[in-house]
Amino acid sequence: MRTFAGAHPDEAIAQQVAAQLPWGHLMRLLDTVSDPSARTWYAQKAVEHGWSRAILVHQIESRLHERQGKSQTNFTRTLPPPQSDMAQQILKDPYNFDFLSLSEEAHDRDLERGPLLHIREFLLELGVGFALLGSQYRIEVAGRAYSIDLLFYHARLHCYVVIDLKMVEFEPAFAGTMNFYLSAVDDLLRTPTEQPTIGIILCKGKNTVVAEYALRDMTRPIGISGFDLAKALPESFQGSLPTIEDLEAELRAMPDSEGDA
Repeated sequence: MRTFAGAHPDEAIAQQVAAQLPWGHLMRLLDTVSDPSARTWYAQKAVEHGWSRAILVHQIESRLHERQGKSQTNFTRTLPPPQSDMAQQILKDPYNFDFLSLSEEAHDRDLERGPLLHIREFLLELGVGFALLGSQYRIEVAGRAYSIDLLFYHARLHCYVVIDLKMVEFEPAFAGTMNFYLSAVDDLLRTPTEQPTIGIILCKGKNTVVAEYALRDMTRPIGISGFDLAKALPESFQGSLPTIEDLEAELRAMPDSEGDA
């Protein structure tokens, strides 16, 4: 209690934010976050989003306060002020996909499949408000079919969100493809009451200058972020562990356990 009082000399913060959190949350904040401004930030977000203690610890360990709102975007030019500010804050850079373990030879499809196999962790990393509508979402333009890697709807921004996943460094051509997808989704799916569709390009890395040039004259709201993956296992261990395909085959072979104790 003495530590808590010393950490919160401002009575307004103690009453308006800290008083709304369980004592276990407050102890985690005091034990793991030394910077007062960062501690207040996490406390405010925990109240705003109703984070459990486990989620709070996860967000602290992933250093969310250093990543949120850091993505490179053109939102200020392509969205009205209230929407642009909110959209900027839902993006992070880099995204933390440490629940995935992909080899250097992995392809875009492997990266896309990974989040779907870990959808809870993926949605937690994306943040509050994202609802998954489909993977490889099919749209048709001028009689030709195209597939969007991941299509979401954001409940707070009231807009569709297109996510394009790349296992390589950012290339300017990615922005052109995303601009096309956003135009198509706005025409085919968006209703007059919804906000413009937002695109997020997630790449293995990006050059800031190249990303800036690629977004400069784009007319649709696009954000570009990197992501971090868990390190792949050494080759000497890989052969002794089951693959995703092995696990899926074993699950299919298991008898129905319904009714078993």
